[in-house]
Amino acid sequence: MDSPLLLTAEATLFTWAATAFGAAAVFAFREIKPNTMNGMLGFASGVMLAASFWSLLAPSISLSEALGYLPWVPPLTGFLAGGLFLYLVDKTLPHLHAGDGDSPEGIKTNWRRSFLLVFAITLHNIPEGLAVGVAFGAVGSGIESASLAAAVSLAVGIGIQNIPEGAAISLPLRREGLSRFKCFMLGQLSGLVEPVSAIIGCLIVSFVRDLLPFALAFAAGAMVYVVVEELIPASQEDRHSDAGTIGAIVGFAVMMVLDVALG
Repeated sequence: MDSPLLLTAEATLFTWAATAFGAAAVFAFREIKPNTMNGMLGFASGVMLAASFWSLLAPSISLSEALGYLPWVPPLTGFLAGGLFLYLVDKTLPHLHAGDGDSPEGIKTNWRRSFLLVFAITLHNIPEGLAVGVAFGAVGSGIESASLAAAVSLAVGIGIQNIPEGAAISLPLRREGLSRFKCFMLGQLSGLVEPVSAIIGCLIVSFVRDLLPFALAFAAGAMVYVVVEELIPASQEDRHSDAGTIGAIVGFAVMMVLDVALG
């Protein structure tokens, strides 16, 4: 088997490619119908919620018992820390979500609106990359309950949900008046943070095995924060909330099947 670091790099190059594929929608469409976009974002939220439990929290609980911890302490501590980390990042670094008008979140800045839109998705890609890196790092650490198939299914699931995320950044940028090529480049650029955060996560858990249950739960908490704070509200916009809800159910089911069948 290849080294965990190499596998992490390969997996997150796939997730980045999925983001780029979604961003390429700008060459075919000026915009996507609201109910379609809501369904895609709902699907992404379902995938991330399922991955947070089956690929991250459940292994964290098992590993906590195997390493002699109280089985609920590392999952709870890591989960809350992950959510708190994303909350602090979200409230500190300047970024702008599509539909927010001209009132960016975070500290005041003179950055251009287009940059703030890209930065929003980039921030939310950090926990996704971290989750993949931690999963492959667990495999490399020889943890009995961590399997290569489960890590691969996590990467596949995150890659699938990155497609609508790529479109969700490139298409609004097109409405801002940017050229299609620039919209694509900025959209795919938002996914490059995933390989970086994944390698960091993989290195940490590869060298400090006892941190692994905490790291898995940390990634889960950060991902759930993104889903609840951004993806679900975005999927419920307008009158097409049913599409977002159905998309979430389908996405959860797809990720559950991937993780349970492969893992």
